[in-house]
Amino acid sequence: MTNQRSRREILKGGLAAAGLGVLGIPEWALPALAQGETLVPFTDIPESVRWETPPDRRILDVRTIDGPFTPADKFATTQHYGHPTIDPAAFRLKVSGLVEKPLSLSLDDLKRMGTTDLVAGFECSGNRGPLQGLCSNGRWTGVSLKKVLDSAAINASAREFVFFGADHGEEEVEWRTQKFKLDVPFGRSLNREKAMSPEIFLAWALNGQPLTTHQGAPLRLIVPGWYGVANVKWLSQIHIQKDAYTGKYQTRWYRTIKGEMIDGEMKYMETAVTHMNLKSFIARVTKNGGPCNITGVVLNDGTPIKSVEVKVDDGPWQPATMDPSTKEKYGWKLFHYAWNNPAPGDHTLVSRVTDVTGKMQPTAAELETKKSFLEENSQSPRKVKIA
Repeated sequence: MTNQRSRREILKGGLAAAGLGVLGIPEWALPALAQGETLVPFTDIPESVRWETPPDRRILDVRTIDGPFTPADKFATTQHYGHPTIDPAAFRLKVSGLVEKPLSLSLDDLKRMGTTDLVAGFECSGNRGPLQGLCSNGRWTGVSLKKVLDSAAINASAREFVFFGADHGEEEVEWRTQKFKLDVPFGRSLNREKAMSPEIFLAWALNGQPLTTHQGAPLRLIVPGWYGVANVKWLSQIHIQKDAYTGKYQTRWYRTIKGEMIDGEMKYMETAVTHMNLKSFIARVTKNGGPCNITGVVLNDGTPIKSVEVKVDDGPWQPATMDPSTKEKYGWKLFHYAWNNPAPGDHTLVSRVTDVTGKMQPTAAELETKKSFLEENSQSPRKVKIA
């Protein structure tokens, strides 16, 4: 016999104390807990939640976050046209359109241009509470898009850079009174200034391993600080043109409709889904004896963070502590707050983040004129129960 407890035994104790077994979370999926530490259950998780909907969607259970990087097999994912299968050996990235030197590049060709790493986290623009599970963070390996574009010699008249994935599907395209059924690829575009900036990235690996099919193998686009839809998976072609690209997932599905007071009159504006709005949320609460530790996540476009605060019930806002392991500009930032000796019963927890420009995460009331659910970044209360 020994007084030492295994990780599995500690997790079992935490599950029993927190009552999480009924939520269908396998014990191995949870982060390692310290001796005597238990998970405090959220009471606002819908009973109908499905963490995975094969093969199209995987939602990250944010309670399992235990470090800066999301494992590939937990990395959140969603897509519109399924998962194309691409032979890495036969793969070629085409660069076409307004270029002096059209390209057809293998993975080895891309790797010879130089290999570097980029830490970047992002969320689906449809990510929202209470689950907040369509987000993740990783270390990507690849090459700067600018290196590839420079080797193609971009024409001076080029204005729009269109990124096509290998995934495609039939769509009904409406034009005035006519409708056409067309097989179209998934596509997104960037303007010249953004596409030629040094931060845009072509990735072939995540957390030191080749991309999985779910993450867009063999190659994907990473647009740091932007919502997930911009990060085109299964990237197969970059087509460079003068005119604006107006594909379905560029201009019709991924836009935000929000009312704005202009000269005393409410005007409803439609804007593109691009850079991530400032956001924080509470991911996990653990208890060790009397005190509780609250862990949360910040996502934004890379603007430096000034502060994160946490409020318990109707109490005052209190400062949280930023996790020193998550300092990368475009990575998600973790924060912690010590909740000392909480009273038994039900409680409401909420966080808010402020960046160095003074921009503060809005309340739900401040976003009441927003009619579409995309880009939901309001303060997101969570419900917990202390035994």
